[in-house]
Order: sequence, then structure tokens, then C-alpha cells
Amino acid sequence: MFSLSRRYIYGIAPLIRRGFYATSNNLEKMPDPLDLCTGLQKKEVLAFIEGNCDPYHMAVIKRGSGTKENPTLIPSAFSGRIIGCICNENRFVNYMWLEKGCPKRCECGHWFKLKEVPAFS
Repeated sequence: MFSLSRRYIYGIAPLIRRGFYATSNNLEKMPDPLDLCTGLQKKEVLAFIEGNCDPYHMAVIKRGSGTKENPTLIPSAFSGRIIGCICNENRFVNYMWLEKGCPKRCECGHWFKLKEVPAFS
């Protein structure tokens, strides 16, 4: 009985340990990832290839001078946008709603204004 089970274990063990190997012929048949994506995902990938790494304008914007005459411009494709100002570098975020054509002042004294940009479509 022991020899039977031993043959069974040693007979299957090499099959279990056998790995998966791919040849270069299989890799040539793989489709291009750009061909697999569709819709909005494909538009995002194409924009990234063209060099537009932030098509939705969601990247962090550093505050400029922030005066009333020269406010920090916030890109938006819509008539309003919610922004968050990190006041005085103390981890406190002050959220506010910006409207088009109406500059707004944060509690810390910095001014912000919406800048119209084309929508990503």
C-alpha cells in the first residue's frame, strides 16, 4: 500500500510543479491593448498618448499670488466647481464653490477664479 501511494504521489508531483511556459509565437498573437479598450477608456488612453496626462483637470494646482487683481486660475469646463484650499499649510482644507465670472476669496486671503477650458469628450 505504501509503495502504491508513493508512486501516486511521486507520479503526480511533477505535474503539479510544472509551470506555465509561453513561447514567442503566443506573444505575437496578443492584441494591442489600444484595440481592446472602447468608449471613454479609449479616449483617455489616446489623450494620454498625445501627452495630455490630466484630461479632466483634476491635478493639484499650487496657489499663485492669490491677489484680487491676479487670482489663482482654476480650470473648469462647467459654470461652477468645488475647490479645496489648504490654508496656512496646517492640514485644514477649506472647501468652497466657485462660479464662472465671480472670483472668490478664501478665509486665508487667497483669491480664486474659474478659467474656462474645453470639455473632454
